[in-house]
Parts: sequence; C-alpha cells; structure tokens
Amino acid sequence: MEQTDKQLLKEFQTSWAKHKYWVMSRSQQAYNDIRLLAKGNQWTQEKHTQYTNTLSELEDYQPTDKTLRVTYQHIWGYFKKIATVEEKNRYKDLIETTPLKSKELENFLKELSQKYHQTYLLNIKWGLSSN
Repeated sequence: MEQTDKQLLKEFQTSWAKHKYWVMSRSQQAYNDIRLLAKGNQWTQEKHTQYTNTLSELEDYQPTDKTLRVTYQHIWGYFKKIATVEEKNRYKDLIETTPLKSKELENFLKELSQKYHQTYLLNIKWGLSSN
C-alpha cells in the first residue's frame, strides 16, 4: 500500500469512528455500503472520494423512526450490561414512548456515555435525530 493510501486509510478510520452512528441514523444502505467499501482495509483515493461524497449526500437525509431506533439500540449495547435497573427502565420507556426525533433519548445516551466513560461514544458525531 502506498504511503498516501495508508494516510487515507487512517483518515477514513478516524472519520468513520466519528460518523458511523450518524450514517446509520440516516441510511442503513449507506452504512452497509461504507462497511463494504472498507472491507479488507484496502483504501484508495477513489474509495475516499466515494466515502466523502456519501457523507455529503447524507446531510440532506432526515432520519426515520426506524433508522433512529436501530441506531439507538446499537448505542444502547454499550450500556445494557452495566446500566442500573433505573437506567434500563428509563431507556426502555424512552425508546417505547418518546418521539425518537426528539432529543430526549439521544441526550440520555450521551449522559450515559459520560457517566460510564465510553470514550468511543464521547467522540462520535451526535445530532442523530436532526442535521
């Protein structure tokens, strides 16, 4: 792999770690396409351009209840074994009864990320329920 491809791969990995759940909240298909693009850690300028174009296109996408539910369930996976009974009940209540496009569930998951020092989640692009 050329040095520039290695650098592009590193840039992609950093960006993907930040944007993965944001992409998932907008389009499961785009999420799957990007994962396929990254398969095997072979990265090129062409793939990098395709990835950045996809991110740009998704700026115009609005999340749906379905894509938000899947995304929140993925994020909840970081907490389901360590959360208190009260936190588990609050999550269950929020995911079942609150409008998913409200910020309430997202803010609750952000609070848990801070409380449980989930560094990975603290560095993601939030704003899942809106642009």
